Amino acid sequence: MTVFLVILAYLLGSIPFALIVGKIGYGIDIREHGSGNLGGTNTFRVLGKKAGLIVTSADILKGTLAASLPLIFGQEDLIHPLLIGIAAVIGHTYPIFAKFKGGKAVATSAGVLLAYSPLLFIILILSFFVSLFISKYVSLSSMIAGIIGIIYSLFTGDIPLIIVISLLASFVIYRHRSNISRIINGTEPKITWMSKKKSS
Repeated sequence: MTVFLVILAYLLGSIPFALIVGKIGYGIDIREHGSGNLGGTNTFRVLGKKAGLIVTSADILKGTLAASLPLIFGQEDLIHPLLIGIAAVIGHTYPIFAKFKGGKAVATSAGVLLAYSPLLFIILILSFFVSLFISKYVSLSSMIAGIIGIIYSLFTGDIPLIIVISLLASFVIYRHRSNISRIINGTEPKITWMSKKKSS
């Protein structure tokens, strides 16, 4: 049963919502535009707010569903939901349905944590948007939220949570290593929709 749930979680994570929304809704292969990543940030950049919200929400929910599989199949006492959730994160990053080239795992990781600790999810979302409002960098805000998640987990004393969120945050930072270089060089794109409009 454990192997089955891991495979199922991986397949859920592998669903490339950015690719699906781009092709069905806009006739665009998003892998050929922007950063080429199959994630919410690139979808916002290439297809706009509506598509970005749909993809981000779907990526979050597939992580939540994957982490809920032990409960759904009555295996919650035998299989830790966070461990199953990791399979979905791997699926999102290396999706079998998209030639193993996916997104950067931020939204799906958040979805896994939503299933396990809604309070932590809320804290991460708030941290992300506060950082985004200040910096205008999605990548930096994602990494800061991950670090705050690690700090929060240390205060809970929940060993599985500490281990998994440390792994997830480290993975997210690793996946953003090119963004870190661009931030340092001053070439990382900033969002514009949070900027104040100049009065005419």
